[in-house]
Amino acid sequence: MKTAELLLACLENEGVEYMFGVPGEENIDVMDALMDSRIEFIVTRHETGAAFMAGTYGRLTGKPAACLATLGPGATNLMTGVANANMDNSPLIAITGQAGLDRHHKISHQHYDLVSMYKPVTKWNTQVKSPDTIPEIVQKAVEQSTGEKPGAVHIDLPEDVAGMEAGGSPLPVRSDAEGKASEKNINEALEIIQRSNHPLILAGNGVARAGAAKELIELVEKQDIPVVHTFMGKGALPRDHERNLLTAGLSGNDYITCGFREADLIITVGFDMAEFPPKNWNPDGRTPILHVDGKEAEVDAYYPAAVQVTGCIRTNLAGLTQSLSSRTRDIDWVKNVRTQALEELSSFQESEEFPVKPQKIIADLRDVLNEEDIVISDVGAHKMWMARMYHTSRPNTCLISNGLASMGVAVPGAVAAKMVRPDRTVVAVCGDGGFQMTGAELETAVRLNLPVIILLWRDNGYGLIEWHQRRHFERTSHISFGNPDFMELARAYGLQAYGINHPRDLKPALKEAVSLQKPVLIDCPVDYGENMKLTEKLGDILC
Repeated sequence: MKTAELLLACLENEGVEYMFGVPGEENIDVMDALMDSRIEFIVTRHETGAAFMAGTYGRLTGKPAACLATLGPGATNLMTGVANANMDNSPLIAITGQAGLDRHHKISHQHYDLVSMYKPVTKWNTQVKSPDTIPEIVQKAVEQSTGEKPGAVHIDLPEDVAGMEAGGSPLPVRSDAEGKASEKNINEALEIIQRSNHPLILAGNGVARAGAAKELIELVEKQDIPVVHTFMGKGALPRDHERNLLTAGLSGNDYITCGFREADLIITVGFDMAEFPPKNWNPDGRTPILHVDGKEAEVDAYYPAAVQVTGCIRTNLAGLTQSLSSRTRDIDWVKNVRTQALEELSSFQESEEFPVKPQKIIADLRDVLNEEDIVISDVGAHKMWMARMYHTSRPNTCLISNGLASMGVAVPGAVAAKMVRPDRTVVAVCGDGGFQMTGAELETAVRLNLPVIILLWRDNGYGLIEWHQRRHFERTSHISFGNPDFMELARAYGLQAYGINHPRDLKPALKEAVSLQKPVLIDCPVDYGENMKLTEKLGDILC
């Protein structure tokens, strides 16, 4: 067999089911080998979209998908999505075609040192220089990608090596050992929890990765500890749970600021520091941290990890709960935080102002979707509103990229989410800025017959940047742009399209989109005048 065929055989052996990408000259051996492989190749319209799809697949399944690009511009296009998956801790295997080894020593057409370029945005990467190394490279790539904390890996495959004759066979798959923290650390954790009067749990994306929501709830209920979620940790606690303080992550004094100030111990569970800097919620660095995660804590002056419980999050949470006695705590402030946050959303349910208020859009969306349905937020002003006000009851039902936080992630992400969860409604919430960056993947959704819904918040500008400019300078600079007729564009791709001309049009349009079971775009004008009103509100909140 050829090296390219051995590569695919090893990926198959490790459980890789999908590869997303764009074919090119330097990966033709891989493309040909895919014809006889069990791995399903999904042709995308841009390499960045391919990596976004692979990253979303990895986040939802815990298993890596592959994404493929050729050398030069194909590889550089792919890199944004690879970096996004890596900083979101989603497993992914990036494969790039490369110039033959005979021209690496000189300036050559489309040739860059991709191993050096990808090194800062991956957990591990390498170049294949000999066919014999393929089985070891693939197994290491998969183990590095899926090991806690998960992320992206990169394999660079020169075109001459890809076509070489290869011997060897895939290595036996190795099973992961679920580690339990040391008895010493467990005992220290028990002592610090029992000593605290006002502990607060900060639940991160690692809870979903570990499948530890059940164990977290059991600890919360036995010890009567309130929980706040990061953007990517949403859903660890059901939204109707009395100890759910919903989501933190906005700058300024949000309701949950009072919770962090009240706490004498912050228990972080599966927390990924890249999405919510500790300086924002522990500004004096004085509140001690109990760190429960798969890996040891990053060193940070505002993250004083008094005790670290590392290993399998699910196992360690269960061990802590079993060893603790039941307790009732005096936390009346929790009810106040929940009430204010929930009332803020419900107060806009009947709004008839147009363009539509962000709160109204979210209230209607939440009302139409079931708890298990999936919403993917792109990056922009709408992301901040979705994170703060779209409340969930299951992990991974509101997907927000909050590491690299790249615009354009939602449409390709929705394609992958629908492939992984075909029984659930999948909605991509996009701004018109982010949508235009990867909107060509609408064709991919139509070609694959995936009934995704695109809910477009249209304001004809970069709304989040405008928000920041107004906060800092009280004026705006170069944030407006023109747009096509989005409904005509959607119809040209083969989607059903709806235009919102009054706030009461939105909920019926969403309901019909869910019932159609075909790709749909909803063009909804949004009133981002609410952004500065929210800024003022956050500034006025007092604990």
